[in-house]
Amino acid sequence: MITHIVLFKLKTPEEIKNVREMLLGLKDTVPVIRHLEAGIDVLRSHRSYDIALSVKFDSLSDLEAYQVHPEHVKVAEYIAKVRDSVVVVDYESA
Repeated sequence: MITHIVLFKLKTPEEIKNVREMLLGLKDTVPVIRHLEAGIDVLRSHRSYDIALSVKFDSLSDLEAYQVHPEHVKVAEYIAKVRDSVVVVDYESA
């Protein structure tokens, strides 16, 4: 199993709910996704990111297929316009 975690800091707080809904929509349109969660930060500290995304895949090749899936590309292109920063980690678990 591969877990893909992404943290987004957006340019304006007005985009937070919209971006979360776009991310949640991916679970219905990208068939290689096994599990997807997208949450909005509740603490709002100076160190916080606005949204956390966690996606699970059966394999690294499924993660790679997700990266180029047209629906993911569309969401990623939109987020690139409204985000201030992003960090990512991908790891394998049993």
